[in-house]
Amino acid sequence: MAFPRLRLIGCVGLAVLLYAANFQKACLAEEKRLNVLFIAVDDMNNDLGCYGNTQVHSPNIDRLAKAGTCFDRAYCQFPLCSPSRTSIMTGLRPDTTKVFDLKKHFREVIPEVMTLPQAFEKQGYFTARVGKIYHYGNPGQIGTNGLDDDASWQTRINPSGRDKQEENLIVNHTPKRGLGSSLSFLAAEGTDEEQTDGMVATETIRLLEENKDKPFFIAAGFYRPHCPYVAPKKYFDLYPMQEVPRWKNDFPEVDTAPELAFASNKPWPWLGANSQQLQEAQQAYWATISFVDAQVGRLLDALDRLDLQENTVVVFWSDHGYHFGDHGLVMKQSLFERSARVPLIVVAPGQKEKGTHSGRTVELVDLYPTLTQLCAVEAPSGLPGESLVPLLDNPAATWNKPAITQTRRNKNRMGYSLRNERYRLVTWGEGQHQLYDYNTDPNEKNNLANSPQHAQLLEQLMAELNQRLK
Repeated sequence: MAFPRLRLIGCVGLAVLLYAANFQKACLAEEKRLNVLFIAVDDMNNDLGCYGNTQVHSPNIDRLAKAGTCFDRAYCQFPLCSPSRTSIMTGLRPDTTKVFDLKKHFREVIPEVMTLPQAFEKQGYFTARVGKIYHYGNPGQIGTNGLDDDASWQTRINPSGRDKQEENLIVNHTPKRGLGSSLSFLAAEGTDEEQTDGMVATETIRLLEENKDKPFFIAAGFYRPHCPYVAPKKYFDLYPMQEVPRWKNDFPEVDTAPELAFASNKPWPWLGANSQQLQEAQQAYWATISFVDAQVGRLLDALDRLDLQENTVVVFWSDHGYHFGDHGLVMKQSLFERSARVPLIVVAPGQKEKGTHSGRTVELVDLYPTLTQLCAVEAPSGLPGESLVPLLDNPAATWNKPAITQTRRNKNRMGYSLRNERYRLVTWGEGQHQLYDYNTDPNEKNNLANSPQHAQLLEQLMAELNQRLK
């Protein structure tokens, strides 16, 4: 009668082996879940080596571009911090979130919305941010939660460094404006690690070290190159003043474009600064780009040291672009190219093409569906963005979606831009339009909106914009 007993023991043994095998398989599947390192910079335009600027020193951001896909025509939804960041984090356009300024919180309008990190947390990810991801005043609210979203994170860290403590040393060429919207700068004493952005890198690295064995969505939000342009002196030394361009006050485009196109700067041009002051601020802006670049390098080095590069998606993005002299403008909130266009780099483990550039017009709202697809995380239905995964595998893949950017004037006039790979249409309503052909006019000097030869094109683009805004 021992034989049946042996059979029973054998069956139990087999069950144990199968359970162990399935457990091991589950563990391996858990190990293979892709992490996300979400790197945000504040007010950075495309003055980077990987975008063709030969003056700016950005070796680490360029290194990131060589590992993934650099999107050459990426655009924000609204060239102002809070509306743009809200769109990125909710995956929704500003006309849905109703966030058009720096005060309203999106949960006042859509309280139950599932943000990008919430979608990851729901799937068992550790979610954390260091620094500025959602909006808060820079530099006024450094060290606080500002207009952050508590529901998005399990851990929040708000560094505050030497730049915040030494604001009394900052040179301000627009003294009637607060530091958060000024042409102001400081070549600082001390080390990178003493600056707020150095602390962002340090704290992010600590989180990577502590959570390297679990799936994570960790966001690192840097404060520069947002004004005031503060960085250690060594980064200013990279840009001798005689090599920094100096603008002349000569902008014939104001004769053909609507006045609203330039209304982001009052007084115009350059908020009242002169060309020498603008040149000094430009040097400082580039210095802060190089300073942030060094902190990005620290993050990339940490990924390598912790053997995380093979299972971590890295995204590098800015909330909007930035003027520095062109069109007589500085900063943001216009619908010209330099304000609407952003640097966007995505590195995904296993992508077929690396070190490539995609010329397709993409939007920051595309990040939500992209990251959830890459990481097999369920996304809410009805998001207006489209996953960029096909462009990671083939940067020239068929892609027919234009980019839509909007901004507001005087709290009652909304302007909209539709940008495809060749043209930009801007409409301010009431027959006030702009139309640029980037094949023949990359610097947006010649507004074609009133040209009879382009009337049909204007009508077609207006119809497409109206259809996509429905």
